[in-house]
Amino acid sequence: MELAIQGRSPTQLALGRFRKNRRAWISFWLLLVLGLSTVVVPWSTSHDFRTQTLERSKEAPNGTYWMGTDANGRDLMVRTFMGGRISFAVGLLATVISLAIGVAYGAIAGFIRGKTDTLMMRFVDVLYGLPHMFLVIIAMAIFGKTFLLVFIILGCFSWMTMARIVRGQVLSLREKEFVEAARALGVSTGSIISRHMIPNILGPVIVYATLTVPSVMLQESFLSFLGLGISEPQTSWGVLINEGANSLNPIRVYWWLVVFPGSFLALTLFTLNSVGDGLRDAFDVQQR
Repeated sequence: MELAIQGRSPTQLALGRFRKNRRAWISFWLLLVLGLSTVVVPWSTSHDFRTQTLERSKEAPNGTYWMGTDANGRDLMVRTFMGGRISFAVGLLATVISLAIGVAYGAIAGFIRGKTDTLMMRFVDVLYGLPHMFLVIIAMAIFGKTFLLVFIILGCFSWMTMARIVRGQVLSLREKEFVEAARALGVSTGSIISRHMIPNILGPVIVYATLTVPSVMLQESFLSFLGLGISEPQTSWGVLINEGANSLNPIRVYWWLVVFPGSFLALTLFTLNSVGDGLRDAFDVQQR
């Protein structure tokens, strides 16, 4: 009796290696739980994060409010998970914009090469020399603080590294046999890039995406801490940390206003970076 041998794609092999990385695998499930909690917890509680009860202002954690209340008497637990929902959304949406620009830009530069490649990459070098966060702060101050503007601006300032990564991958692939065959068949440049190049570089793209999300979330938290990010009635972890920091005083330390949102932010950034490191090791076949 003949046994059928089923081959495994490079992506399947990489995912198998990723599952064997205990720290990355645990971080992945922990990150999934955190993400789902930001959706489920605000819906499952009877406390409305918008309702202000001033007589319950800055209550310490208790049986009714497990994480205490903020300066306006609102349930800090609900606000923390609502803030996580905004922080996750900003990180993911800004990363999508960053990848869309970076992948397209880098693929075109690497495939065309010549003077076009030189001009495009010199433009990237110029952008690298600019103080990105300073420009983001100026843009937020000019155009206002809205959720839409936050992730668009952060995404538009986060694509340069991805462009360089994709360009390097495309330069190594453009001389391969399957690309030469596509050219011989008369396939257009756009089709070669979209149908042959980009699918073959998804590994590095996925890895860098997982590392871009925590970077963007940290930038959004920094902006919100300065009062230039998400504004009321919406909130984010950066906003909550800023509010908690403003409530600190030498007489009484309202520790829960900083510890809980800060801990959730730190844990999320740690798990995202662990997942990114695990994916990088899994897709890096040269180490195998």
